[in-house]
Amino acid sequence: MKIGIVAGEASGDLLGRGLIDALKARWPDAEFVGIAGPRMQAAGATSWYSMEKLAVRGYVEVLKNLRELIAIRRGLKARLLAERPALFIGIDAPDFNLALERSLKAAGIPAVHYVSPSLWAWRPERIHAIKAAVTRMLTIFPFEAAIYEQAGIPVSYVGHPIADAVPMPTRENAQREEAREQLKLKPEGQYFALLPGSRQTELDYHTDLFIDTIKLLASRFPDARFLVPLATRETRDHFDEARYVRGARDLPVQILFGHSQLALAAADVALVASGTATLEAALLRCPHVITYRMSPVTWRMMKKKALLPYVGLPNILAGQFIVPEILQDDATPENLAQALANLWQHKRAREAMTGAFEAMHQSLRQDNAERLREVLAHWLDARGAPRGAAQPPVHARAAHA
Repeated sequence: MKIGIVAGEASGDLLGRGLIDALKARWPDAEFVGIAGPRMQAAGATSWYSMEKLAVRGYVEVLKNLRELIAIRRGLKARLLAERPALFIGIDAPDFNLALERSLKAAGIPAVHYVSPSLWAWRPERIHAIKAAVTRMLTIFPFEAAIYEQAGIPVSYVGHPIADAVPMPTRENAQREEAREQLKLKPEGQYFALLPGSRQTELDYHTDLFIDTIKLLASRFPDARFLVPLATRETRDHFDEARYVRGARDLPVQILFGHSQLALAAADVALVASGTATLEAALLRCPHVITYRMSPVTWRMMKKKALLPYVGLPNILAGQFIVPEILQDDATPENLAQALANLWQHKRAREAMTGAFEAMHQSLRQDNAERLREVLAHWLDARGAPRGAAQPPVHARAAHA
């Protein structure tokens, strides 16, 4: 049985790995083909194109790569239509996946979209394109299902797999101690984690900013050490070269090849580029500051369409500012270093933040793997209901919890 699948960046690759593992546990003969990152490929997926080609964020950045992206989507569509998978699953990457899903759905191939676009934050008009494109939406946050129900779009809330994967702490500081031991760090050291992003375009905007922030923190906290996890060889080389150019080779920086969760669990505080990593930081009880830079044109366009005053997932889930956000022009090394120093020096602020993180963790733990199997069995289980039978469950009670 063949399943089409596309992930467009590191966070989607992580979700895709969990999805593949969950489905193979019930359908071991399932074959996953499309666009996959290293984690999904390790789980057995075949990638017809490099996932790095899709890892582009922002209007200006997409325009620069538009011709190549269109060619990839055209080729992918032709191959999927020829091979007729039992199901197609697009993981996030809505600007790429929704157009592909619409074509596949029109050709009779069920198209499931996993991870809702941020309709609640900006561009709510996309709901109409989504309705035309998807057979079913799978949401990972509890408040999203109602949006799709009101629009008449089949939806299931499946919880967030990272919330299942990250254990609830059995005692205070247990995760920090274990992570420091795994990374061979001193148990009583002072550690800052800095996560500049997983996309190459994010590194283009964040690398110099993060290195200069480390310089300021190192001068203020001479005993501090800095953990920088990077997702790919390309991003690691990019960061290393920038350290050399900016005269920062001697700073106490430990670059990690992946291991972002270990870095966050080990750190006292962190600086995190807005995205899935901010949720990981919350689930790992790591006090942090959120930052982000992009092209000025993209920033102005997104600000005009924004519906919420915050961009970080922990703040969106809490419905209020609990994590500082320092964005775009405000994101200077001086401002970021000061915000991180404030957080490090104020224990009560860190404790208030981690208390809110615990409540988030509880709400997102829904046994994601079992929910995925339950919903997708409608199309994948040969013993399941025939075509036209009742739709998969929506998990309404959990969706509105």
